[in-house]
Amino acid sequence: MDSKSSITFLAFFLVGSLVALSLHIYLFSPISPQLLDVPSSSLVNSLFPPNTHLQEVTKIGEGLVKDPEDVCVDKHGTLYTASRDGWIKRLHKNGSLLESWKWVNSTTLLGMTALDQGGIVVCDTRQGLLRVDEDGVTTLVSQFNGSKLWFADDVIEGKDGSLYFSIASTKFGLHNWYLDLLEAKPHGQLLKFNPQANETSLLLDNLFFANGVALSTDQSFLLVCETWKSRCLKYWLQGDMQGKTEIFIDNLPGAPDNINLAPDGSFWIALIPMARKGMEFVHTSKIAKHLVATFPKMMNIIQGSHKKATVMKVSKEGNILKRFDDPNGKVMSFVTSAVEYEGNLYFGSLNSNFVGKLSLN
Repeated sequence: MDSKSSITFLAFFLVGSLVALSLHIYLFSPISPQLLDVPSSSLVNSLFPPNTHLQEVTKIGEGLVKDPEDVCVDKHGTLYTASRDGWIKRLHKNGSLLESWKWVNSTTLLGMTALDQGGIVVCDTRQGLLRVDEDGVTTLVSQFNGSKLWFADDVIEGKDGSLYFSIASTKFGLHNWYLDLLEAKPHGQLLKFNPQANETSLLLDNLFFANGVALSTDQSFLLVCETWKSRCLKYWLQGDMQGKTEIFIDNLPGAPDNINLAPDGSFWIALIPMARKGMEFVHTSKIAKHLVATFPKMMNIIQGSHKKATVMKVSKEGNILKRFDDPNGKVMSFVTSAVEYEGNLYFGSLNSNFVGKLSLN
């Protein structure tokens, strides 16, 4: 074969390979994506520059817990968290040992809340809402509208005993959450469970990965984080606006995960980066989205959640008050929850073997 024939063959081979790859992506891509606008963090960073405060955390129970996504504290000061091995761990007030309290037959535990009457409720992405107390584990909600409850993400208890909780996605699960990000369509929900009537009702639908939920101090409104939209919504429970929704805060410099009420009536929001620096273009290209969805190992190159950590304090009016960072993930990364109790912040993370603790004094 002469050089001209070789070049012709190589050209046909490359074109054929590109066509075959394109057909493979088109035929086997598991998503139907739309473009996603990732807000610039430059304005927020100019007003509240990134810092290294999260590198000062104390590590609680190091080596005794794996990827504790959320933490909560009950009225007695006992701290709870869930480990990927299925154990609910707890730390008594003024204690020093993170002990294994109750074992839940699950490796997919996410958000949790302490109940006023004792015990906790934890979200299991496969089983629904689980109550855990001294008597063991009880399933509270496993179905909605005749279908299996899927991807319960976070939960909070109201003063009347009602449970407000988020469904991150009705299409994708925890094992392929990144497909929900790439598709960037509203598959999330906000639900309410009435334990007295044993009924579950829909408050909000069509949310972009419904994540953290929190009640205001007077419980006049409920906040829910839309992770892929970099914003949190306010759903009014009382007053003239009851049943209506408005934006609480948007254009956050990251994707909001869990949100928790602070003692002074403000809120702590954990933020995760939508993509590694330089990879944001993926969210603005359908071709890139299809490619990554078809070859999911590429997500390891794109996602930036393991590279840094950020939490922000936001007033009840939706204004940023302060921020804490670990800008290069030196001590903490992928922080998903921040809970304030008696002058300390406690952190959950999907990339740690400890619960973080930071003094606010």
